[in-house]
Amino acid sequence: MGKLDDRVVIVTGAARGQGEQEARLFRAEGAEVVVADVLDDQGEALAKEIGALYVHLDVGEESQWRTAVAAALGAYGRLDGLVNNAGILRFHALADTPLDEFMQVVKVNQVGCFLGIKAVAGPIAEAGGGTIVNTASYTGLTGMAAVGAYAASKHAVLGLTRVAALELAGAGIRVNAVCPGVIDTAMADPTALDPDADPEAVRRSLDGLYRRLVPLGRIGRPEEVARLALFLTSADSSYITGQPFVIDGGWLAGVSVV
Repeated sequence: MGKLDDRVVIVTGAARGQGEQEARLFRAEGAEVVVADVLDDQGEALAKEIGALYVHLDVGEESQWRTAVAAALGAYGRLDGLVNNAGILRFHALADTPLDEFMQVVKVNQVGCFLGIKAVAGPIAEAGGGTIVNTASYTGLTGMAAVGAYAASKHAVLGLTRVAALELAGAGIRVNAVCPGVIDTAMADPTALDPDADPEAVRRSLDGLYRRLVPLGRIGRPEEVARLALFLTSADSSYITGQPFVIDGGWLAGVSVV
């Protein structure tokens, strides 16, 4: 018996990174998974590999949410859960951040989360209840220089999580948030922003940084975040709603001076 037998769950941003690991783990635990992304080739390949349904979904577009939910209902007849995983990150000091860039981050990270909650609440309630897991961030609980748009959007995700938990509890829908620190995905790879960077030199530099800043001394792995999302989607967390769950190797705990 899997932890998600007979459940149907949409995972956004599922073509790679955290979303991919969530889709793989949820499928292994018995769920029917809807792999949703804008990276069609990668998403379709993953869905074919794990026996899932792929849908193209730009999370900032309400009409595409309606199409994705309709596809899930058409394929499986019900909807029990959502993992709002899709997100983007941009690096700029606040005073140097172009408005267009700020709004782009907000549209994906914050508006995408809002539209997801709005789109699935009715179908999940009709199925008798279920779960929504929003991906916030370590930076949704504290500040971090150079990622102001991202941090602002992730603070907003926590607010949406708490409000949705209050409003949807009566329908049997639990809403929680995962708050990852630095996780080993494409989003956290500086070489993606600088094609001329030496990947090995970057890796060595980052490893040293993580050893200094993170008590556990390493970057997080996407499969570790996936296991937390599984916990919040399964009956193991049946009395938990409206909460942020930090998964950061101890980074938020404080600063070690010894």
